[in-house]
Amino acid sequence: MLILSESWQAAHPEAHIGILTMRRVATPEHAPALDERKEALEARLREQFSGQTRSAIKALPTIQAYTDYYKKFRKTYHVQHQLESVALKGRDIPRTAALVEAMFMAELENLLLTAGHNLDAVRQPVTVRSAEGTERYTGMSGQELLLKAGDMFIADVEGVLSSIIYGPARRTRIGPETRNVLFTVYAPAGITAEDVDKHLQSIRDYVHLVAPDAEVEELSVYGAGSRD
Repeated sequence: MLILSESWQAAHPEAHIGILTMRRVATPEHAPALDERKEALEARLREQFSGQTRSAIKALPTIQAYTDYYKKFRKTYHVQHQLESVALKGRDIPRTAALVEAMFMAELENLLLTAGHNLDAVRQPVTVRSAEGTERYTGMSGQELLLKAGDMFIADVEGVLSSIIYGPARRTRIGPETRNVLFTVYAPAGITAEDVDKHLQSIRDYVHLVAPDAEVEELSVYGAGSRD
């Protein structure tokens, strides 16, 4: 499903991209089985980091890999802040559509950056690229965004689907009508293919709590120059 552009392979030779497509999903506002698992995840994270500080989270190898990437663009990794909010400040994982919650939960569990899309709104083929700094798209907030040169992004034939720095596009957002879904995972240098594969399986398992009959169409990890 994913085309690896030469620009991406040259600029990010140690990076990986994960792809998970699932069909026959559902997007209820609440899913009791997922809510139960979410409470268990919150408790586990709070126990894991009990008595620790932000420095302990910042020192995690996965967080460091993203921090190194974001520093190039003078940005900070938002998943780190979300983990701090839940694990250190005792806040709950934000309640949203169950399918989106499943993605957020996997992000907090594995700390890998993920974007979710309504697959039926995606116009294939899909390509991963390195930005020239001229590409524009409308983000989730409705604001027009200009990509930063060198940032990794994924696009279909109509334009940008998501980028690391600015996140997913509004036009392919997951909504109540979503029945087929695409999740993409960005893994910069320092994150292994095995890490990405584990994360994709976590998302799959959480989605199955929401939609037990959902079918996996593709679960793949791509590295520069090859398909892992």
